[in-house]
Amino acid sequence: MKENTIFKQCPMCGTVWETRDTFIDDLSLEINGYGVDFQQLELGLFYFTHQAPGCGSTLTIYAKEFFDLYSGKKYEERRTGKKDCPSYCLQKEQLDRCEALCECAFNREIIHIIRERKLK
Repeated sequence: MKENTIFKQCPMCGTVWETRDTFIDDLSLEINGYGVDFQQLELGLFYFTHQAPGCGSTLTIYAKEFFDLYSGKKYEERRTGKKDCPSYCLQKEQLDRCEALCECAFNREIIHIIRERKLK
């Protein structure tokens, strides 16, 4: 017998998102942070705020849950601390695209993919 699984549940109000798509497409969720894990990029965290009436909880999702959304170029070298690095990864609330040819930059593209889906 197959277990029922859910993608995420809000710890404050109990809202359930059955799938990643319903989570991403929920307009009451705002992506507002990214915390890098330089040792294992898949363990970085995306931060979302659930802005449903009476909630306001922050939810975290491992970056690996969104990796397949990005199909562009990935770089092998980390550029943190180099001249071309704007140090965005060191600022959780900084969600701008990163122009450095860095192995971490694709996570910022994922942020924009998620944001663009919400605009459609």
